[in-house]
Amino acid sequence: MHVLLVEDDAVLADGLHRVLSGHGMAVDVLRSGTEADALLQRAESAEVAVVVLDIGLPGIDGFEVVRRLRARGSSTPVLLLTARDAIEDRVRGLELGADDYLVKPFATPELVARLRALVRRNAPKPSVLAMGDLVLDGDTKRARVKDRSIELSAREWAVLEYLLQHGARVVSKQQIIDAILPWGEELTLNAVEVYISRLRLKIADAGITIRTIRGFGYMLEQAPHA
Repeated sequence: MHVLLVEDDAVLADGLHRVLSGHGMAVDVLRSGTEADALLQRAESAEVAVVVLDIGLPGIDGFEVVRRLRARGSSTPVLLLTARDAIEDRVRGLELGADDYLVKPFATPELVARLRALVRRNAPKPSVLAMGDLVLDGDTKRARVKDRSIELSAREWAVLEYLLQHGARVVSKQQIIDAILPWGEELTLNAVEVYISRLRLKIADAGITIRTIRGFGYMLEQAPHA
């Protein structure tokens, strides 16, 4: 996971570099908006999985870096760091194309979690997912069990898609929430249980089941009779 960290405060930048590197991330550090904009225009920017961007930077500010990045058609996730607590700054950053933000000071575990969530959401996904007799076609947004179409709400689709993407691995309720929700929306753990319950009914004859692993989460597995 390649992180581009753009922060002009040397002490903070060095501290974040150590923290992120300690979590297995490859981190490049730049100190100005002008340097960041120049790097993000070059071919090697394709290797960047996520940008951590301070707003108050020398040269061009973080807002302008984001604006130019999106104007070039890049979908690289951007998390803004700001000492400004005004709602106007948050709204402006998001409207320009930032994906998330943190207000300084912040807890580094939250930064790590948010970065991982952004990268997961931006990862390419196969257009067709299948298990047992269940097929999800991402291009047409159609779900089928055998030859029967099943109707799914947007949230139900997102939950089922996430479970299929992880196959037989256990995923927690919080992982599901982090993966399927865009910034600013909320979903409770109890709501996840409701969606799981609905999905179990809708895929009951698909030859697979959503198994609850108590204390951990959910996983898909072949139904006992399959």
